[in-house]
Amino acid sequence: MRSQIKLGRIGGIEIGLHYSWFVIALLIAFSLAAHFQAVNHAWSTALVWTAALITSVLFFVTLLLHELAHSFVARSRGLTVRAITLFALGGVSQIESEARDAKTEFWIAIVGPLTSFVIGLVCIAIAYALGWTPGKEPRAPVAAVLIWLGYINIGLAAFNMIPGYPLDGGRVLRAVAWWITHSMERATRIAATNGQVVAFLFILYGIYRFFVGANFGGLWIAFIGWFLLDAARSSYVQVGLAAGLRGHRVAELMERDCASVPAYLSVRDFVDEYLLHSSHRCFVVMQDRDAVGIVTANDVKQVSRDRWTQTSLQSIMRPLEHMPAVPPEMPAAEALDLMSRQHVSEVAVISGGKFEGIFSRNQIARFLQVYSGFDQSHDQAA
Repeated sequence: MRSQIKLGRIGGIEIGLHYSWFVIALLIAFSLAAHFQAVNHAWSTALVWTAALITSVLFFVTLLLHELAHSFVARSRGLTVRAITLFALGGVSQIESEARDAKTEFWIAIVGPLTSFVIGLVCIAIAYALGWTPGKEPRAPVAAVLIWLGYINIGLAAFNMIPGYPLDGGRVLRAVAWWITHSMERATRIAATNGQVVAFLFILYGIYRFFVGANFGGLWIAFIGWFLLDAARSSYVQVGLAAGLRGHRVAELMERDCASVPAYLSVRDFVDEYLLHSSHRCFVVMQDRDAVGIVTANDVKQVSRDRWTQTSLQSIMRPLEHMPAVPPEMPAAEALDLMSRQHVSEVAVISGGKFEGIFSRNQIARFLQVYSGFDQSHDQAA
């Protein structure tokens, strides 16, 4: 989940928004505006919408605090946090590596819901101090904003503690299972399987709610279930990938015999003379006997056919200096993790400053199929 809107940095952590976050922000604003209008007839339209929008913005702030709590605890445990992205179903802290032990996993997971719960209680306590009476609708705008902000955060804490991986509750479940079994892989399988069960229940309940008249609300619950199901399945597959790659290094899986092509070659000539008559999946672009870039069939697809003759490989290649690079002795699982973080399908293998070959997802899939019986479609799901 990558952000499209960069908001800046807090403590060195990049903060961003995914476009889908506006869905939940508008949903909260419209829902609260309708509620405030229904229970506070004396409020003007401007006041209704001001209160609703302020609540939405403050919810964004509290959601960010929830994710910052995860991130700061992770950093205190020696893990690197690259970014926080807020999206339609909440937020995600992009932590570069897994927790090293069950205790670390537990505290990273639990601190987010605890933060939201405390924020919710504080908001309600302040509203009470301002004169709000429990069980009654607040009449003062400030109290109304605080009460609903409190309700939303307590609801967020409760939702995140559902034991469905990768929700925080699912990660707490994984930490407990890890502590009991002493195996992170086995604990992840347990938590991911439970997450799939929870996701199916969400989907079924959402469909039921839709047919009994909940309309959009039911579909939203089903959508949450679908998202959780996809995430839980991906986590389960990732464990299988890590297990299949254990003990293997990049050098064992990398493609060493990449064919060489000159940089000045046109895309048309490259396709006709090399791509169509070769079993190679990647080609090294050479300039003055030096490897300068990589070109694949996917790169060719980005160029319209009517421009193939006028376009050189040098203009469409991916320069090696801009590609993520790994040494041949790196564990294959670590290289796969790097590709996932960098959102790339292949990395250059460099040894002693010299280009040695390519390590790609396709090679991992072929290796697991041949040696581990692992289905290639699983890799695509990952």
